[in-house]
Amino acid sequence: MKRGLISLLLCSDRFGRELVVYEETDSTNMRVKEAARSGAGEGLVVLAEQQTAGRGRRGRSWLSLPGENIYMTVLLRPDFLPDRAPMLTLLMACAVTRAVRRVCHVEVGIKWPNDLVIGGRKICGILTEMSVVQGAVDYVLIGVGINCNQREFPEELAEKATSIWLETGQAVPRETLVCRVLEEFEQLYIQFCKEQSLAFIKDEYEAALVNRGETVCVLEPGHEWKGTALGISKTGALIIKTDGGDLREVDSGEVSVRGVYGYI
Repeated sequence: MKRGLISLLLCSDRFGRELVVYEETDSTNMRVKEAARSGAGEGLVVLAEQQTAGRGRRGRSWLSLPGENIYMTVLLRPDFLPDRAPMLTLLMACAVTRAVRRVCHVEVGIKWPNDLVIGGRKICGILTEMSVVQGAVDYVLIGVGINCNQREFPEELAEKATSIWLETGQAVPRETLVCRVLEEFEQLYIQFCKEQSLAFIKDEYEAALVNRGETVCVLEPGHEWKGTALGISKTGALIIKTDGGDLREVDSGEVSVRGVYGYI
């Protein structure tokens, strides 16, 4: 990943103007977390060619190979209440969806709340972490992993994961894609900070939502139930119609949702 090329191509005012690129690191989230604790400002972006300790939601490991994919974390210092922070995951999902469509000319969908998919298989995961001090947000970091030019996956992942290269046969210009993700996210983030709601992006998110209209299984601690996913609320909760006809909202911090017959 060429830092100079990213700086040259980037058309954002805030995100990526402070940019660090590692050949290898344990986790870009860890590096940004350390920088945040040392006083780094909003907009810092850390990228790595390879991660040795990348992880996804609920502590799942994230496969990381050198020189093929995008591993990136963005630092935010928002001035809003902590309960707004989880919505940033959905905001980033929209930003990455826009960018992949724009750069790679391929249709991509969103599996609520934080995975991007092509043809029913995952190409991107998003992990948001937050630090709160005395009831206020100190910092938020958003990690993004995009499978760009990876050409094969372990057998246990092959049915669930894919890459943009495998789906299109075209090499992904990673520096360009990084820039477009940051630019799209900056626009969405500025508006979100004003509205502190996902109402302005709700229709766009739902249009990309692969769960919408599908039967899903909701995995709660010690309990599972099924229903039909209808869309999202303005706070990013998934709205599900139960088999009994009731409408319930489920929060991504409390449950997992998967398809009845597979990943989505």
